[in-house]
Amino acid sequence: MRSDKIKDARIEELIHRLVAEYIHREASNQSLITVTKVVVTDFGRSATVYISVLPDKECRPALSFIEHHLSEMREYVRDHSDLRVLPRLSVGLDPELMVQ
Repeated sequence: MRSDKIKDARIEELIHRLVAEYIHREASNQSLITVTKVVVTDFGRSATVYISVLPDKECRPALSFIEHHLSEMREYVRDHSDLRVLPRLSVGLDPELMVQ
């Protein structure tokens, strides 16, 4: 059980770094998009990428941009990693950073 948590943490860290690189290279300068965390589920078959966006008014366009590029991001992760199982990626705004 412990080794599964370590493996998930390593996968999350790798995906975090690679998705952040992709966003940095491909996104416009209209907003600052930061990958805050990645959560791997389903034994590494799914990964949710959580982001924060500044300014707040750019959240919808940034989220739309990332959702539109999920398949390219997945290819980028595949090409720059040695993961045996390439997870399906999804994206969401980090609920811990949302202002109530």
